[in-house]
Amino acid sequence: MIERVGVIGAGTMGAGIAQVCALAGMDVILCDISPAALERGIQGISASLRREVDKGRLDAAVAENAQGRIVGGDNQALAQVGLVIESATELLSLKRQILSDVERLVGPSAILATNTSSISITRLASAVSRPEGFIGLHFFNPAPAMALVEVIAGLQTSGATLATATDFVRSVGKRPIVVSDSPGFVVNRLVCPMINEAIVALQEGVTTAEDIDAALTLGCHHPVGPLALADLIGLDVLLAIMDTFFDSFKDSKYRAAPLLRLMVNAGRLGRKSGRGFYNYARSATT
Repeated sequence: MIERVGVIGAGTMGAGIAQVCALAGMDVILCDISPAALERGIQGISASLRREVDKGRLDAAVAENAQGRIVGGDNQALAQVGLVIESATELLSLKRQILSDVERLVGPSAILATNTSSISITRLASAVSRPEGFIGLHFFNPAPAMALVEVIAGLQTSGATLATATDFVRSVGKRPIVVSDSPGFVVNRLVCPMINEAIVALQEGVTTAEDIDAALTLGCHHPVGPLALADLIGLDVLLAIMDTFFDSFKDSKYRAAPLLRLMVNAGRLGRKSGRGFYNYARSATT
C-alpha cells in the first residue's frame, strides 16, 4: 500500500495530483526545479481547497488536513516515498533525464511513474535501470475533478507494478483503465485528432470557433466544444501530442493543423497564456 508519494513538477497537473493524493490521506512531497513554481503550486493547491470548502463540497477540517500533508522539497527528499509520479513538460529528453536522476535517489522498491499523455512508456523506461518498476499513470486535467486515470504498462513493466499502480489509482478515488503502450493511449488517441480536425475546419472557414464548439456541445452532447477544450489543454501540449502521433504512425491523418502550429509559434497557447481560440485576458477584465 502506498502511503507516501513524490510528485515532480508543481505545474497545473503536478499540483493537482498532489492535491488528490493528500485528500486520500497520503503524505506528499511536491518537487520542482524552480522555487517560484513550487511556491505557486502550493499556493494553487491551497486556493483550490478553499474553493471546494466555500462551495460546500469539502469539509474545512479535511481541507486543512490535506494541505498539511503536502510539503515542498527537492528531489533529494524522495528517498522514503513508495511512488514517484513525474509530471514535467511533455518532452521526451526532459522526462528521461528526470527519471534517470530520480531513480538514483529512491529506494529499490519504489515505483516510478510518468504522467505522460502521449510518450511511449517503453521508450521512457529505457532511461531507468529497473524498467520492471516503471509505469504510466495518466491523470486528466483538472486532476482533482476528473475521475479517470489511464494506467499504462510498458513492455517490461512487471505484473506486480501494474497491480500496485492500479490499486493506488483506486485508493485515491479514481477509476483506472489499463491500456496498452500505444501512442496517445485511449483518450488522446480519440480526442486529439478530433480537436485537430476542428482546427482544420476553422482555418478553412467552415464556420466560426463559437459555432464549431456549439456543433459538438449541442449536436453531440459534448460537455465542452473542441476548440474550448484545446484552450484548456494548452495548444502547445496539443501540438506536441499530434507531432508524437505523426512521428509514431507516419500517417497523414495525424498531421497537426497548420493553424495550430502558427498559434503556438505566436504564443497563443490557450487559457494559460490568456489567449487561444478565445480571448481569456479580455473576459477576465470585463
